[in-house]
Amino acid sequence: MKKSILLFLSLFIGLNSIAQNPLVTHLFTADPTARVFDSKLYVYPSCDMVPPEGVEAPRFCMPGYHSFTLENGSTWKDNGSVLDQNEVPWGKKNSYGMWAPDCVKKGNKYYYYYPAQPEDKSAFRRIGVGVSKSPEGPFKWEKNYIQGVDGIDPGILVDDDGKVYMYYAGGRTLKAVKLNDNMKEIDGKPIKIEGLPAGYVEGPFPFKYKNKYYLTYAHVFPQEGYTIGYSTSDNPLGPYVYQGKIMDNISNGTNHHSIVKYQDKWILFYHWWDISGYNKLRSMRADYMEFKKDGSIKKVKPTLRGIGSPTVGDTIQIDRYNEISGAKTAFVGGNEPKGWMVCETEMMSFVKFNNVDFGKGKSKKIKARIACGQRIGSIEIRLGNQKGKLIATFPLKHTGGWNNWETFETNITQEVSGKQNIVAVFKSDWGASKVANLNWLLLE
Repeated sequence: MKKSILLFLSLFIGLNSIAQNPLVTHLFTADPTARVFDSKLYVYPSCDMVPPEGVEAPRFCMPGYHSFTLENGSTWKDNGSVLDQNEVPWGKKNSYGMWAPDCVKKGNKYYYYYPAQPEDKSAFRRIGVGVSKSPEGPFKWEKNYIQGVDGIDPGILVDDDGKVYMYYAGGRTLKAVKLNDNMKEIDGKPIKIEGLPAGYVEGPFPFKYKNKYYLTYAHVFPQEGYTIGYSTSDNPLGPYVYQGKIMDNISNGTNHHSIVKYQDKWILFYHWWDISGYNKLRSMRADYMEFKKDGSIKKVKPTLRGIGSPTVGDTIQIDRYNEISGAKTAFVGGNEPKGWMVCETEMMSFVKFNNVDFGKGKSKKIKARIACGQRIGSIEIRLGNQKGKLIATFPLKHTGGWNNWETFETNITQEVSGKQNIVAVFKSDWGASKVANLNWLLLE
């Protein structure tokens, strides 16, 4: 019975993953490639894992791929496994080396590209491809890798004229090659991309903006470590001119990214390891990105808030705040899923979370996940600021301690519609040094 309950919880979490940064916490995800297909946002990451006992994995341990879709305004759905390492027709079994993938659409078919260690030992990594009629698969995997290509991190550009180019990394360089119309073979020989900055480069992701070709990549500065840089060109095969950094180094580890336009906003997807604290167990994240008038990219700073507009039925991770006062955040305690909580709250402290979509005003109730080690106080939900319109109140009670969590439900006292900034205000006796710990909110 216990195993059945655990399985259910695992499946539930997998299908309803949080969307504030990091995007998901039920498994470790890295190298996220984001794509928009038929107005829907998809992400294709690699997956990190703790090595099974007896498996030597001094670097990364990556067994395969999942895919995710953004549901509602702020909930990520795990669509399950795309490809396992032992399903690669030409791959070495139990290699734990399934690095960054990509997926693109041409015509009415979807093509999924991935690197893997070949069984024939002909190269460090080869790149394979699978074809499907759906962006979620299942994909039919080609029996052999793409001939003439050896490397990692395939990034695909489908140009406006229908021509398709594959960029990939290897040997401290980036290479590019035109693909045949069948998307499974190369047209000509790969060339080295010229004009990139000095230093180690990998993780190429190409895109086009205002008739200019942007090649973005992970770039290592000797005194800084991995950054996300970019170069531009008038030709998809270069030469390229270095333009600067999109994101600075994060905690002296790897970073690998993609860039996509979704609902008229540009988004940078990347990874960090703030959940695990270890840069071999990463978690994918996303933040909005902007262009300047001259086409250059404003540097993106990692945020807790991330992207999306939580709506009715979405979990609002209130600890991924836009503003906080008189309180702190920390890793959630007890048996809660991985993540953070608002804690060390005091009288009149507050946390603000912007851009919550109340829809057409039909939401009647709101839930909160609370732990409380005292017995007096309340959490007020207000609009706009800490003195704004009061729409809901959660009376507090002793839940058994600061790590014992209960879900509370209360009525929304008046109709609220559209996108609103909400503020959780913590109240208790002025003599109280703590009010309550708060994990999340949920509109119903």
